[in-house]
Amino acid sequence: MTATESLPWHLRDNWAPVQTEITETSLRVEGTIPPQLDGLYVRTGPNPKSGTSSHWFFGDGMLHGVRLQGGKALWYRNRFVQTPEITAPLADPMAGMADLTRGKANTHVIAHNGRIMALEEAHWPWVVDGELNTVGYENYGGALTCSMTAHPKVCPVTGELLAFSYMGFEPPYVKYIRVSADGQVQQIEGIDVPNIVMMHDFNVTRNHAVFMDLPVVFDLSALDNGIPFRFNRDAGARLGVLPRNGRGSDTRWYEIDPCYVFHPVNAYDDGTNIVLHVSRQPEAFGAHSDDYAEVGRLWKWTIDTVSGKVTEELVDDRPGDFGRVDDRRIGLRARYGYLMAMAGEGNAEEPVYGSALWKYDLDNGQCWEHHLGDGVRGSEPVFAPASPTAGEDEGWVMTIVHNTRTNASKFIIVDAQNFSAPPVATIHLPQRVPYGAHGSWVAAGAGV
Repeated sequence: MTATESLPWHLRDNWAPVQTEITETSLRVEGTIPPQLDGLYVRTGPNPKSGTSSHWFFGDGMLHGVRLQGGKALWYRNRFVQTPEITAPLADPMAGMADLTRGKANTHVIAHNGRIMALEEAHWPWVVDGELNTVGYENYGGALTCSMTAHPKVCPVTGELLAFSYMGFEPPYVKYIRVSADGQVQQIEGIDVPNIVMMHDFNVTRNHAVFMDLPVVFDLSALDNGIPFRFNRDAGARLGVLPRNGRGSDTRWYEIDPCYVFHPVNAYDDGTNIVLHVSRQPEAFGAHSDDYAEVGRLWKWTIDTVSGKVTEELVDDRPGDFGRVDDRRIGLRARYGYLMAMAGEGNAEEPVYGSALWKYDLDNGQCWEHHLGDGVRGSEPVFAPASPTAGEDEGWVMTIVHNTRTNASKFIIVDAQNFSAPPVATIHLPQRVPYGAHGSWVAAGAGV
């Protein structure tokens, strides 16, 4: 076994971190970049500054950005988020767990109230500017007294940012967070759940927040394997529905079959029903915290708030996750959803990003494939509309892909209305971009 082969999966091949921060303004482009695209694609992911980490989730956040304007790729740059984990690292990282400033900013990037935030789920967000320079942590002037999820939702109707925290170690274990469009914390509500569970994401509709109390449960005996959570089917599974402006005690719970969901696609109100599309997998972290033997499929859950029953339907058996919709349809009925194909099912060693993107008609389950090429692995698909008033599917899907044969990375732009066709533009990136987590399209004026 070579030295590289002996490394854990998250430190080898294209999971391996890069250490060089660069800015490149001369980028080779194939095809035509749509001139309507004026903004920044930015994505984060775990990338340990030291070159090593005990688990993929613990790598330092590195941002990768591509700035588009006037039919040109103005630049690519990558930057570490300058959290205390970079500027003042501790000899014992666990000693800083209670310090909400010591986040990794390694899971997601969103824009709200003209600010770009890099997030993870155990600490406060970190703000960066439109050139990926770190500004500082965000706790809303001290009003945010708990951690914030990596997956807050920005309501396209009210402009509110809706979020939650699950990293408390005393009841209530979950807190619901509501921030106004102008960045003022309006509400932090305790939500009672019986166990500390890994609640990676949640759902919002125009009128509700929906929490997923699923049986990946806090278990200190699992800590030696990376993170202290383990799947426990006996803990049960349920969905908690809270009116968006309600009190924690207003939450109503609906039982579902035990499973796990890292990422929903979208949710919406349908009369007295609530409809969710999620990437559902039978379990997660069953054997240990690097157990990726199960991958998700697109499912539809319909909560009948009158009868108290949930209908659970498999939409498609193709493996996929990292689902997104047009951000202008978050919490509203969306016709189209975009997922990244997953591969390597049954492989308990590492997650495997697939060689395709999926586009779904969420009304009827029809699926279109965008094949990335042999030996090419994708990442989360992000939608950018052609204009603020463009139709839901009038725009482009963009992502970073990696060719495992050439060890080169590219940024591709796909016509959402001609999804199976080759990209309309391919931007060759000047260095390898490791597989990452989540990101966003930030239009000019929204933080760029």
